[in-house]
Amino acid sequence: MRIGELAATVGVTTRAVRHYHHQGLLPEPERLSNGYRQYTLRHAVALARIRRLTELGLGLAEVRDVLAEDAGKDLAEVLTELDEDLARQEAAIRERRSRLRALLEAEGGLSADAPVSPELAALFERTASLPDSPMAAKDREVLALVATAAAPEDRDRLMTAIGAVVGSPETVARTHEAYALLDQLVDADPADPRVEAAALLLAECTPAQLLPDAGALDHDNSFLRAFYADFAPAQAAAIRRALRILAEERRTEEQPCPQP
Repeated sequence: MRIGELAATVGVTTRAVRHYHHQGLLPEPERLSNGYRQYTLRHAVALARIRRLTELGLGLAEVRDVLAEDAGKDLAEVLTELDEDLARQEAAIRERRSRLRALLEAEGGLSADAPVSPELAALFERTASLPDSPMAAKDREVLALVATAAAPEDRDRLMTAIGAVVGSPETVARTHEAYALLDQLVDADPADPRVEAAALLLAECTPAQLLPDAGALDHDNSFLRAFYADFAPAQAAAIRRALRILAEERRTEEQPCPQP
């Protein structure tokens, strides 16, 4: 058989056959005097097995292990690992579909913040009836960013902290006072006295769990630079001052009590 006939017999492309030769999976037959390769039934049998293994989802390196006489893993071990990997993929797909259903079946349709985690969407829903504020909208965007990028344990801590804020009507009211004051600073000078008032109010409303690592505030942090740059100068000054107030409060709390 010529290469085209071999490929057609097994149901693959001639390009695949050449690739398997290149990868060392399929031995190359000797060339005839006319320069053409002459494939035998043994080549077709080997090629068919390669096709069956790849259709199961094995990578070419795994196929090589299975085909090699001195393979480090036998077929049962390779297939068991593949089955476990597929089980993990199935679980991930089920989780993704569950999140999609929650988004599609949400009361009132998709929110402007979608898609976010169900936990964060529920927290946003609890504040949906509060007055609109450009600063509040930015806050939601930043929370969605942090919740997306955070490690699972940090995300849980974040959700707990936000839940505590949302669960307190007094804190929610003070938070929106802070939003309103920050909104007023959009065209203000950083030296405006309202900057300090906004910083104090914002620090009062911000849970300690949302504070970045205290050391990050004293170093050239690229995320904080980008974060501050997204606000007007006076707003950025108020937020920067609030974070410093919170960092100082944390340092004070962490200091050991004087011994009597």
